Amino acid sequence: METNYTSNPGQQASIQEVVAFLDAEFHPELQESYDNAGFLLGDPATACTGVLTAVDLTEEVIDEAVATGANLIATHHPFIFSGVKRITPADSTGRMIYSLIRNGISVYAAHTNLDNLPQGVNGILAERLGLTDCHILQPLADGGAASSPSGEAGAGMVGVLPHPMTAIDFLRQTKETLGLPVVRHSDIAIPTVQRVAICGGAGNFLIGAAMKAGADIYLTGDLKYHDFQRAEGRITLADIGHFESEQYAPEIISSAISKKFSTFACSISRHGRSYVNYI
Repeated sequence: METNYTSNPGQQASIQEVVAFLDAEFHPELQESYDNAGFLLGDPATACTGVLTAVDLTEEVIDEAVATGANLIATHHPFIFSGVKRITPADSTGRMIYSLIRNGISVYAAHTNLDNLPQGVNGILAERLGLTDCHILQPLADGGAASSPSGEAGAGMVGVLPHPMTAIDFLRQTKETLGLPVVRHSDIAIPTVQRVAICGGAGNFLIGAAMKAGADIYLTGDLKYHDFQRAEGRITLADIGHFESEQYAPEIISSAISKKFSTFACSISRHGRSYVNYI
């Protein structure tokens, strides 16, 4: 049975009703133990006037929310990750908290739970890359069956290209498809690839799982120099960027909200950007 998150059709939904929907859609119980996903700041009883989505919460994103009249920002990365010991204008976190409270803006984050859902960060990345026959690379210990609509959840994903490609052609195609400024990769281990493993964000912990899954190539972000040595001629490793590999998270969140609620606008921030620059 579908849950009704608003008491009457056309009635303005509260922040709490939107949060309840996001919790039901993205299952914060699937987040990793170190994470801080979910409702982070704000008054849940307030009527929702609009939602803005982004990968990261920044001062520019908050200014955009104020300008557009959105009083809920839903991000991928939680802006409060570890303990906040001081709230002052001396740092960006303090300034953002001041601005959020002053402007009555709430914040929600869907982070590793959105990574662990098959229809989440890795699912849309696999779709963009044209992978088929996809499944979770490293399932959660209990499979996530109680929470995931498909009955499985976990880190990373592995799938198959419709047709074999040379590794270099696939990397070039990936760079163009995802709009990447650069791709860092190990030596080409297997000249022709078809089985592809992926993990949005920082995925060096899944190199072994990608090998075990028989992947010809593994795409992820935040690979260090010695991570590339772990390829050992058995798999091609490619760093496609942390932000870049998670760039579609705001789209996932925005699409879900827009399909459910019609009494306010939900949009993707125009100020989403990577913290890493290239020359």
